[in-house]
Amino acid sequence: MKNFGIVVISFFISLQIAGQSSEGAKLLLDAVATKMEGYENMEIKFRQTLVNEDAGIYDGDEPPIVGEIILQKEKYNLKYLGNTFLFNGFTMYVINEEEKEITVSKGDIDGEDGFIYPSKLASFYKEGYTYTMGKVIQKNGRNLQFVNLFPMDNTSNIIKVELVIDPETKQIYQLIQTGENGSKTTFTITTFKSNQKIPEKMFSFDSQKYSEENGYTID
Repeated sequence: MKNFGIVVISFFISLQIAGQSSEGAKLLLDAVATKMEGYENMEIKFRQTLVNEDAGIYDGDEPPIVGEIILQKEKYNLKYLGNTFLFNGFTMYVINEEEKEITVSKGDIDGEDGFIYPSKLASFYKEGYTYTMGKVIQKNGRNLQFVNLFPMDNTSNIIKVELVIDPETKQIYQLIQTGENGSKTTFTITTFKSNQKIPEKMFSFDSQKYSEENGYTID
């Protein structure tokens, strides 16, 4: 009976700790979202790495993929994987300069299950995720807080998302996605600027430049 009482007490203590961890994670995520949503625009350069030990892909085996994105509220201009993703808030243009191919669609990127849309970077956690505080690490003289996010959809290809946040500046340092196949994709922000002077044409599709007369195929 005594052992049963200890188990019950331990259970409720663990529930309390989990609740505090979840509350702390939400407070930090909300603070990050508030700060990011307060910017007029953001310019972010990043690098992406992939590790999948089950498939024999280890850290450092392949050079990182680099990209950059300019965000202004719902609009963005993303250069990634040899393509330019141009979203004006309504229509998405995917431009492949090398192949001279352009795909046009309504709405944001039609990503795979678990994909985090660039325009929702600051708010994706608000729907479809549970979250807890994770570990704290030191990097270049600053403390970085991990926040663990778990998709509520048990059919998601992504089983865990980790946001690595500087709690002092409320800025995201890394986003790490763990797939159901054991792969781990890490996006590290290398340069961050906010409230820059950005021409509106940055988010506009140049129909003359990307015309069929100039050799482009539009789908």
